Amino acid sequence: MKTALCSFCLKSGILCQKCSAKVKSGEVSEADLTVARLLLSLEQKYPSLQNVYFHKAVEVGKTLAIIVGPGDVSRLLGYGGKIVKALGEETGKRVRVLENGVDDRKFLEDLFAPLSIVTINTIWLPDGTTETRVILRKRRGMQPPFDVKALKEIAGKVRSITLRVEFSD
Repeated sequence: MKTALCSFCLKSGILCQKCSAKVKSGEVSEADLTVARLLLSLEQKYPSLQNVYFHKAVEVGKTLAIIVGPGDVSRLLGYGGKIVKALGEETGKRVRVLENGVDDRKFLEDLFAPLSIVTINTIWLPDGTTETRVILRKRRGMQPPFDVKALKEIAGKVRSITLRVEFSD
């Protein structure tokens, strides 16, 4: 697995000067350290993780968003979802895997999966700010399989997008 931290630091649990400076500056958070260590420990069991580039982890409530490099989402979701399930069990959170460096539509599709997006609109507010309105197709009689409030906050932290989420039947 590739990450901003040295693999030696992740394995040993003791940070070198470079990695320690990244943590102190806020470039790397405690959540990043935890998830990177978990992914590294799963690497022996799931060899496809060796090629994954881990960018960042964002925690909001009971939801954990893992941001990985372009094309790495499928590697984390592979093995029948066992990697994501193991991460969820270890952290006690629901895990969302998002791709870094993609356009807003792809980011939102990954964020709200398995629900499909009907439309995405930009709303310009009188104070000069914008909101992104996402309309999701809701399955009949089914609650969304995620915390909408947490996902809105994740979108704000990762992409600086202010979301307005609505459902259509």
